[in-house]
Order: sequence, then C-alpha cells, then structure tokens
Amino acid sequence: MSETGWAASPNFLDLPLVPGSARQVPPWVLAGPVLFRLQSLLKSITPGYSLRDEIRASPRGSVLWPRYVSESLVRGAWHRIPCRYPDLTSDPALRSFVRWALERVRSQLLRVGRTEIVATELVRIATRLLEGLIDVPSRKPRSQDLDRAGTPRLLENAVRNGLQALGWVVDERGLGGGQEMDGLAWQLPLEQLWERYVEAKVRADVGREGGDISVGRLGQTVFPLHWSTSTARSMTHLVPDIVVRRGQSVRVVDAKYKAHFAEIDEQMWMRISSDIREAHRADVHQVLAYASLYDADDLTATLMYPLRFATWEALHARQRDAAFADLFHGSRRVRLELRGIPFGRA
Repeated sequence: MSETGWAASPNFLDLPLVPGSARQVPPWVLAGPVLFRLQSLLKSITPGYSLRDEIRASPRGSVLWPRYVSESLVRGAWHRIPCRYPDLTSDPALRSFVRWALERVRSQLLRVGRTEIVATELVRIATRLLEGLIDVPSRKPRSQDLDRAGTPRLLENAVRNGLQALGWVVDERGLGGGQEMDGLAWQLPLEQLWERYVEAKVRADVGREGGDISVGRLGQTVFPLHWSTSTARSMTHLVPDIVVRRGQSVRVVDAKYKAHFAEIDEQMWMRISSDIREAHRADVHQVLAYASLYDADDLTATLMYPLRFATWEALHARQRDAAFADLFHGSRRVRLELRGIPFGRA
C-alpha cells in the first residue's frame, strides 16, 4: 500500500469485535485513520475561556494573596506574584487526552518504523501533531472522561470520530501489538486498492520513460454516451482506468482484481470453468472498446491482473508474466496485452 498513494482509509463496521484479530494486522492499518481523526479533532476543538494559574512579575486578574505571602514574601521573592486569570484556550483536558493518544500510537509505530514505510510516514505525522501540544501535559483519558466529552447531542462528525478514535487507543483495539486480542471490524475495498496500485506502477513507468498519463478516477478519461432516447440509457459514459500517451502511441490500461491470469496459465483454456472464460472475454471486450475510442499510430490495450509474488516469480522466470496478441482491421493494428504483476508481500 505504501506504493499506491491510496488516500482511502479502512471502513469501520458497526459489528462486534473480531476475536484474535488485533495482532494480525500491521499497526499502520488502523493507526493511520486514528491519526487523521485526531488531527481533525484538534482542528475542531472550539476555543473557550478557562481559569489559569501563573506566577507573574506583574499582576494579572486576581492576585492569590495567601500564596503570595506563604510562597513569595517568606522567601524574599516579592516579585513572584501568583495570579489567576481567565485565558482563551482550546479545551486543555481534551488536548491532553489527544497528546497521550498520539504518544501511544507513535510508540507503537516506532517498533516497526524501520521495516514499514507507511509506519515511518505516520510517525512523522504524529510527531508534527505532538509539536502543537507541548503546552499541555500528557494524560490518559478514562472511559467516563470520553463519555462526558461526548454527552452533547449536537457534535461535529470530526469531534465524534475523534472521541471514538481516542476510545480505540485507550482500549488498545487493533493497534497491532496491544494487550487486547480482539480487534475492530473493518474492511478495505481491494478493487480500489488494486486500481491505485496499478496506477502507481504505471506512473512510475511514465516517470522513467516519459509520456502523459490520464486517470479515470480523476475524470480525465470520460467519454459520454449520447443516447437517442432518454429511456434507453443503460450506461451514460465510458471511463478507461488509465491512458498513457507517448508521441503517436497510446496505451489504454484496465486494472482487473481477478485471478484470471494465473488461472489461464495454470490450466488449459478449455479446462477452466465457463464462468471464468466468459468473464475473461468480457474483460478483453471492455478494454478493446476503450481502445477503439482513440486514434493513434501505435495503440496498445492492456489488462493488468494481480499475481501472488511466488506465482509471478515463477512466470517471470519463464517469461510468461505477459502475453500479447495483435488485431488488424485494414491498416489499423491494436496490440492486446495481458500482464500479471506481483501484488502483496513476497
């Protein structure tokens, strides 16, 4: 995931805790959303006035005369005047809780920082947030503290989500090393993750080889469909995942989170199920339909499929991690490419 630039966070589910799952996920999987929730919470805390005690050289607010006599005059420090005055601040108690949570999450991330790139980046974010909390002490919240803070009915989403994240840290749920073995229920849309992973790989290629890249998720490859009647609009537009232009050449890339590439390689075409054959044909027809939208001297339509690292390594050694076919229509040629790339740990 560190190579994807993927901005989405896990979707937390309103389900019971998952037994034994808290230590089966890397710390950054849930630490990332926790940090961003706490960051939003800090931005949403409404400033207010609270009484502040301070030793000053000149009076401000009310002078605490008993303390002045017992602490300053008896020691000859007549210039040290204890004062109490209202000060505009942003909920110091809640900020103290956030500081404790940030320190807790940061310490968890530091344990794997050398081996997890994402953890290293999250440590940097946590450190930056802590720099803005040096004026408050670190204080672990109690459950009643969080309940009291969440009592008002009309809470901003950022505050509500931030308080929930504080509760996760207090309960050590899903931080990948806490005392509790039961973790939060959450899900990740792997299809989106795969598309962003492929996008990152293609962007890396473009960075090395040159060219211009357009991405469907950013609305850069949209082709509207103009229907003759409003009742027949089964689809309103076509959106190729990725399009790369280099001079007179165009490459259309469609990311498919399916195991078709490995299945086709491991079995003869006629031995695999009819459902897989039909789904694969649909993939090919789709990417060729996308390719037909472009007029170029050199046109390539690419389907990208995920492979386990060991499978990709074995195929790559036999030069079978990619397959090509050429389609001709008059003087027009389109190269169809099926490519498998490793996805996940070695």
